[in-house]
Amino acid sequence: MAKTLFHKAQRVYVKPVGTYSLVEKVIPYWVKGVDEPLRVTYDVGLGREFTAGELVSEDTMRGRNNDPANDDVLLEQWRIQRQHNRCHGEGESSHHPHPGTYPVILTDDNDWGGWRVPAAEYHRDPARIEHQARMIVNAPDLVRICKTLLQSLQLNKDAVPAEMLPVLKRASLILRHVYDVSEQPAQAAE
Repeated sequence: MAKTLFHKAQRVYVKPVGTYSLVEKVIPYWVKGVDEPLRVTYDVGLGREFTAGELVSEDTMRGRNNDPANDDVLLEQWRIQRQHNRCHGEGESSHHPHPGTYPVILTDDNDWGGWRVPAAEYHRDPARIEHQARMIVNAPDLVRICKTLLQSLQLNKDAVPAEMLPVLKRASLILRHVYDVSEQPAQAAE
């Protein structure tokens, strides 16, 4: 059963959008004969309902103090789940890394939402799709490492070797692209 974590008019940080908003409406989903709601979603005025896992209270965000160790509020742990490939059974796909299945990246704690690839595309180049899945799953950790590295080097700029400067500049541009939701995709490619 679900409990409400936020109340009406509470200011929250909306993780998928990367902005603050006010909870306009708390929406419980009831089932007949059950004393508590089955699930609770929140309308924050951004065009769809959000679950509690997608929202963070303003107090939690304020208490982070820009500490990279507390960055887990914004960066989650994604994982690979194997789905049964209905188009190609184990016999037809014996050359695949995982015969009869294809990867699905889950980015939500409730095991829904994320990245999927059509089974036909997976069959065309399974090694490439498996590589992409591993890259996507490890992206939050790589961003976390990149942030920590840049923050530690900001404190001691004199210790940075000259050959590392272009790498650090590229890391800074990548982080800016990750965290700036208003940035245009064409600018990020530069």
